[in-house]
Amino acid sequence: MSMPSTDHAASSRTAPAARDYVFTFSYESLADARRRGMMRPPDRLVSTLMTSPEVNRLLIADAYRAWGTAWRREPFDFLVRPRQTQKVRHVRPLRSERADPEDVAAIEQVYVNYEGTIRDAADRAHLDEPRFITANPLVAGFCDLSWAGPALYYGRDDWLSSPARRQYWPAYREAYARLARSGRAVAAVSQEIIDRIEPEGPHLVVPNGIEPEEWLGDQPAPPEWFARIPGPRAVYVGTLDSRLDIDGLYDLATRRPDLQLVLLGPIPDKTFLERAAALANVHVHGSVNRRHVVAVLRNAELTLLSHQRTALTKAMSPLKVYEYLAAGRPVLATDLRPVRGLGPRVHLAPTVSDFADLVDVALSQGVQDEAERVAFVEDNAWAARHRSILTLVNG
Repeated sequence: MSMPSTDHAASSRTAPAARDYVFTFSYESLADARRRGMMRPPDRLVSTLMTSPEVNRLLIADAYRAWGTAWRREPFDFLVRPRQTQKVRHVRPLRSERADPEDVAAIEQVYVNYEGTIRDAADRAHLDEPRFITANPLVAGFCDLSWAGPALYYGRDDWLSSPARRQYWPAYREAYARLARSGRAVAAVSQEIIDRIEPEGPHLVVPNGIEPEEWLGDQPAPPEWFARIPGPRAVYVGTLDSRLDIDGLYDLATRRPDLQLVLLGPIPDKTFLERAAALANVHVHGSVNRRHVVAVLRNAELTLLSHQRTALTKAMSPLKVYEYLAAGRPVLATDLRPVRGLGPRVHLAPTVSDFADLVDVALSQGVQDEAERVAFVEDNAWAARHRSILTLVNG
């Protein structure tokens, strides 16, 4: 009988065994993620889990939804919900309440109940000691998970510094403390999040990344609305909310009237932008699909990370900066720890008002050499980030 080649035998020994996994979103659903194009960091991780040969079977769990909310959203969610397969199953935990309670003991019980729903779904899907990955700190801190295999918390934000969820800060604080003592693995997008949790178990900083298919290839034509704006154009992409230093942007637009500022993304409160939006060289545009985001950035002259310095922004790994660099465009950024060390095309300033002094030197860099741009995209691909996460949860 012939023996396998040395190379084949070695690859057989080193190939990771396919395992079962559970993934839970934080406050969103799989339908939400698919509707926005699977673009946020947890969405990207789910996409990898759905296709990775290292994953045998996968159960994806939505956040809790109230029965009434789920019923109203069903016609819209049904259109974007993926077909369940032998490999991928999906569970939508439902309850009567629309929101979590604020009392710590009460919220703990909520997530004990949530865990029960997930466990029942895992049993029905015949998952075998599934690795458990969650983007929700309350799940990571309050759930027992003794029925599952190793567990990992994926921290994409510091929820304990989110102004919009201030009423839950005591619960997050307790969940962080329990998570730290549990010895469970933590993969976070920034060192700041790791420092605030202080995990006693394995932990790793896994910054945000790039989907190469979106950014490689010929330069796309700009959308018509963007092409009508004269250059030079400095673009910010992201939710247009309180993390933006809107006063700093007003100062930048006033000091550099030749520079056209383009603010692109969801607008939770239009009044927040009114003062800056009144200027002739400030252009506010709502959300667009991923194809148009890429087209805008690959045709811009300059890009912006115009955040305030807050506890929340200090803990972020700004996905947009990686995408700005994937587009080959120079970046003006508020000096935040996660943005340091990303190379000479990222120009840091103490405040957004100080960007005005850096505009000319940034513009002088022009579009990055194509070979260097492609190398950056490949070196910072999501696939490599996710391999690190799977390695961490598997020990």
